[in-house]
Amino acid sequence: MLDLTPSQVAEELGVNLIPGTDSQTEFPQRITRVVTDSREITPGALFVAIEGERVDGHDFVDAVFADGAAAALVSRTDRNYPGPTIVVDDVVQALGTIARNHLARLRQNSPNLTVVGVTGSVGKTTTKDLLGQLLGPLGPVVTPPASFNNEIGLPITVLQATPQTRVLVLEMGTDAPGDLTYLTSIAPLDIAVVLIVAGAHIEAFGSLEGVAGAKQEILAGLRPEGIALLNGDDGLVRGMAASLDPSRVHLFGEGQDARYRAEGVETTKDGKARFTLVDPQASTDVELGLVGEHNLTNALAAGAVSRLLGVEGPTVAEKLASARPQSAHRMHVVDVGEIRVIDDAYNANPTSMRGALKTLADMADRSGRRSVAILGEMLELGEGSIIEHDAIGRFVVRLNINKLLTIGDGARALYSGAYQEGSWGEEAAHVDNLDQARSWLDEELQDGDIVLFKSSNATGLASLAQQVITDLEGAQR
Repeated sequence: MLDLTPSQVAEELGVNLIPGTDSQTEFPQRITRVVTDSREITPGALFVAIEGERVDGHDFVDAVFADGAAAALVSRTDRNYPGPTIVVDDVVQALGTIARNHLARLRQNSPNLTVVGVTGSVGKTTTKDLLGQLLGPLGPVVTPPASFNNEIGLPITVLQATPQTRVLVLEMGTDAPGDLTYLTSIAPLDIAVVLIVAGAHIEAFGSLEGVAGAKQEILAGLRPEGIALLNGDDGLVRGMAASLDPSRVHLFGEGQDARYRAEGVETTKDGKARFTLVDPQASTDVELGLVGEHNLTNALAAGAVSRLLGVEGPTVAEKLASARPQSAHRMHVVDVGEIRVIDDAYNANPTSMRGALKTLADMADRSGRRSVAILGEMLELGEGSIIEHDAIGRFVVRLNINKLLTIGDGARALYSGAYQEGSWGEEAAHVDNLDQARSWLDEELQDGDIVLFKSSNATGLASLAQQVITDLEGAQR
């Protein structure tokens, strides 16, 4: 939390504060928080007016002052503003500077503050949510809401930290080379976690090696004594260890050389991983509260951070067992009457798609229930998109999933792959849009089914999943 006057913020940014034109309003207030959404304004807030593709924050500056904003950070000079205004060339970079200075001040006054960064092609949000649940015994923990993992969301998260914060957990995403270098310049890390390198954003990076190179930037953002926690089961992640002194690298995974190791891994009938967490100090039996064997990687990462920071093994096991999804549309399992819905429609790439489908198939097989997969497009796969979708369609058939519905032109190759692999007749279907998908579900869904919704977020499939859950709940009343 900030505690600065508008003039002090302007001085940090190397610009002058413009007092504003409304002499009837009492200024200056002290700035205690920073927001980018005009609907979140409270007295003492600094409003960052970002020019987006669809909405220009400058259009809301008058309104935020009426709602009690302490100041506004703007880049447009073609209008007058009623309250204290800080004019900069780039408001996003200025936001990063404010966050960078805030964290530096906290570190000067709070030597026990630990900053943890998490990156990877899949699992970032789940892992940061787990860390928020596991690290509580150490003291106050700040984690990002939703997927605040870019040049806007990360600074906003940093600015939530206070002198009382014990651990600041940051999710770090990358859409282009240099992104993680910039994010770690705002928040140099004490612990950097790298989960998995997969075909997410392959369009931007050209290859898996390109994705790995972008993810490796997080290690260059470590503080001099910082520790890298790397997934030893992923060859591309493991290879990043060569960039650091071996004493600063700790592996997690199922391999025998992993410092934080899962042994005896098995899956329960509810689709939850069970294993023994082995580390240099203890061996602890764990059963995850989260559904999906692929969450083993996320749990090991969160467990490794927790043990490294001193959380006792039994406490880690207890917290992992009671952990539940904290962010919407990420392996969220809802039982409504006789139907189980797995809503994993926030994002998708080939790795996460296979993990979700394996969970569906395993859960259905163990319970003797019918499996239904509702799949949309995986975005940003570049030139290999058709091949990757075709492969997922074939994978669906090999898992013996009972029913498949694909939605939209981008997922047509997924349907084609399933058809070519032997899924025809009424086993697989393709529709053009969400309305047609809803009609298909109304006709096909039966009591006893387990239905998975999975696609990239921009396809809108998450809204269909939520609509189905809401309607099923309504039918139970």
